[in-house]
Amino acid sequence: MNDDARPAPEPQGIPPHSGAADEAKRQDPSRRSVLWTTAGVAGAGIGLGALGGGTASAAGASAPEAVAAAEAVAAAPARQGRTMAGVPFERRSTVRVGIIGLGNRGDSMIDLFLAVPGVQVKAVCDTVRDKAEKAAKKVTAAGQPAPAIYAKDEHDYENLCKRGDIDFVYVVTPWELHFPMAKAAMLNGKHVGVECPIAMRLEELWQLVDLSERTRRHCMQLENCCYGKNEMRVLRMAHAGLFGELQHGAGAYNHDLRELMFDPDYYEGPWRRLWHTRLRGDLYPNHGFGPVANYMDVNRGDRAVSISSVGTTPLGLAAYREEHMEPGDPSWKESYIGADRTISLVQTARGRVIRLEHDVSSPHPYSRINSLGGTRGVFEDYPERIYLEPTNTDHQWDDFKKYAEWDHWLWKEHANPPGGHGGMDYMMVFRLMQCMRLGLVPDFDVYDAATWTAPVPLSHLSIKAKGAPLPIPDFTRGEWKKARPGMDSEKPAE
Repeated sequence: MNDDARPAPEPQGIPPHSGAADEAKRQDPSRRSVLWTTAGVAGAGIGLGALGGGTASAAGASAPEAVAAAEAVAAAPARQGRTMAGVPFERRSTVRVGIIGLGNRGDSMIDLFLAVPGVQVKAVCDTVRDKAEKAAKKVTAAGQPAPAIYAKDEHDYENLCKRGDIDFVYVVTPWELHFPMAKAAMLNGKHVGVECPIAMRLEELWQLVDLSERTRRHCMQLENCCYGKNEMRVLRMAHAGLFGELQHGAGAYNHDLRELMFDPDYYEGPWRRLWHTRLRGDLYPNHGFGPVANYMDVNRGDRAVSISSVGTTPLGLAAYREEHMEPGDPSWKESYIGADRTISLVQTARGRVIRLEHDVSSPHPYSRINSLGGTRGVFEDYPERIYLEPTNTDHQWDDFKKYAEWDHWLWKEHANPPGGHGGMDYMMVFRLMQCMRLGLVPDFDVYDAATWTAPVPLSHLSIKAKGAPLPIPDFTRGEWKKARPGMDSEKPAE
C-alpha cells in the first residue's frame, strides 16, 4: 500500500478453528453497531459517518446522546478467547517479516528491520510497484534473499498475509487501512504491528482485541515515542518512586504539518488532510498518550476511565490554502471541520489526570509536551527540565542530564542508534524483534493499542457534545487491576 487513502476490502481468510458461519455471527448488527449511525450521533466518531466522502455532520450531539452512545460501546462484550496480557511470543531463531506500505515511513523503517540481527524481510507490498521494487533492492543489498513483491492491486496485501513463511506483519499505510490489514494478518496466523493510530472506530478497536484473543496473535501499536531516551529515563525514575505518588501527566502531538499536508509529493494523495474534513477531535493521540500511560502503569494497575475534550475553530488549513494554493486546486473543494487544537483530559481509576493535545494546523514549534508530576516533583520536556524534592528546593528548574544514571538499558547498550527520530525508531524495532526471537512478552499489547487510540473517536464525540466526559472502554476486561511488567524491562539473557 502506498500513502494514498483507498477503501480496503474485508479480509476473506477465516482461521481453521473458526467457521465462516461463526465469523458472520460475530459481525451481526447489535446495539453497539447500530449506534454508529442512529441516535443522533451519525458521524460523531464512534462511526465516522461520511467516511468515504464529504464531511462529518456539523450538528452537535447532545451530551446525553453522546454519553449513551459511548456507554453502549464502552460496555465490554463477552470474551471470545483468553486474555493476551502477559502472553509471550513463540521463541524463534529468526523473525521473518512482511511489510505492507512503502511510502515515506515504510521506506525508512525497512532499513531498521534490516539492521537488526536475526531478522529477515521475506515480502514487501505496495500498490506502487516502483516503491516495492525499491524496497526489494534494499533487502538484497543487505545480503538477504530477494523478498516476494506484492503490488498487483489494492487487495494484494491479503496474499502477503497468507504466506507461510512470515511471522510478523508490519502495517504502515494510511490510517483507514490499518484495521482491515491488522485483521487480515491475525486471521492468517501472523503477529502484527501497526503504525499510529491502529484503527479509527471504537467498534474496530473491540474487534482487534477480540481477534487477538481468539487467534492468540499479538496486535501491537508500534508507538516509537515510548522508546525515546527521555521517555524511557522518566519511566524508570517514575517506577523507582523519584516523583512520589504520580498525580498528573501530559502528552501531545503539536507539529505544524500544513506545508506537508498540502504537498502531493510527501503524502501521496490527500489522505491525511482529508481526515480534517471528517473528524473534529484528536487524530493522533498515541505519541503523547502512550508514554504517559506507561509512566502511570495504565492497564497494569491503573486504567483510563473517561475523556473530556474541547477544540478550537478550524481555521488553520483553510488559511494556509488561501495563501499558498492556486485557484482550481482540488483542495478548494474541501471543508475543514478538524479543530486546529484539541485539548483532552483523561481521568484514571486511581484519580490521576492526563492532558492530551493535538495541533497540526497552526504555527508551532514541534512538541510532545511529555510531562509527569507527582507528590515529590515534576518533569517537563521541550525543553527538558526537572524539579525534584529534596534535591530541588529553590523554585528553579534543574538539569535533566544529571539523571543519566536512570537511562534504560536499551539506551545504555545502544548509545548511538541508527535511524530517524533520535534513535527511537531503531530502539522500538530492535526490542520488538528481540522479544520475538527470545520468546518474551511484548512491551505492550492489543489492550494498550486500543486504549491509546480510543481518544480518536471519543474526543470527536466529546467535542460535538460540548466537552461532555465520555467513558473509555476497559479493553482488558478487568485485567488492568493486576500489576504486570510493561516497558520498564530488565535486559534479557540472549
